[in-house]
Amino acid sequence: MQTSIVAVKLGELRPDISLIFPAYNEAGSISQTIAETVASFEGWGYGYEIIVAADGDDGTCEKVAEISRRNPAIRVIGESVRRGKGRGVREGVALATGEIIGYADADNKVPISEFAKIRPWLDAGCEVVIGSRALDASRIERPQPLYRRIGSKGFALFLHAAVGLPEIADSQCGFKFFTHAAARELFARQRIDGYMFDVEILVLAKQLGYRIQQVPIRWRDDGDSRLDLVRGNVRNVMDIFRIRAARMRPGKRP
Repeated sequence: MQTSIVAVKLGELRPDISLIFPAYNEAGSISQTIAETVASFEGWGYGYEIIVAADGDDGTCEKVAEISRRNPAIRVIGESVRRGKGRGVREGVALATGEIIGYADADNKVPISEFAKIRPWLDAGCEVVIGSRALDASRIERPQPLYRRIGSKGFALFLHAAVGLPEIADSQCGFKFFTHAAARELFARQRIDGYMFDVEILVLAKQLGYRIQQVPIRWRDDGDSRLDLVRGNVRNVMDIFRIRAARMRPGKRP
């Protein structure tokens, strides 16, 4: 499918893809990330829109606004205070119009070229297709520090015990794509504002019967984690229990 549509009005076709970049103080990387994404989408002949959900006060919003004046397929939302990655993606999905809706890290941990592995599964009928760093064919070009890798393994054990998802090898990779209908339904139900929104989305997708496909990707750590290791992880644990409570509530859909 090839279009040049970048906005939707009554009676017009949707763009092929809407991509959301949740960003918190990413002024140093956002311009390059957008440039590489635009080059790839245009090289593939996709009609596209890019929504940057930018919180923070380092000039990220202003940089994206400057780019959007040259390319109306790009827009920016957000506030100067930090409101959470989950909230940013949720608000971006509410605005997205593409046949495919996805999100990726603003610091380009997964090269946008990896979308070429994702698209065939969406075309084949899978409603949810997620990148994974934990499959045999995954390629980690620059690993996280050892303490973070150990923490990730411990988190995975806790996650599976708390909410299930034993079939998901990597819930936290920030490279996930959905059909338009699936994205709108999932994120209309999604409530977690922080990092654990990925888990919530996968739990919802499983409960609603969506087909979830995991795809091995290339990934590289940038060495700049925005997670506070104490307060951030306490909040993550609390959010996992919130997801568990909602999932197990009798007589109520997720």
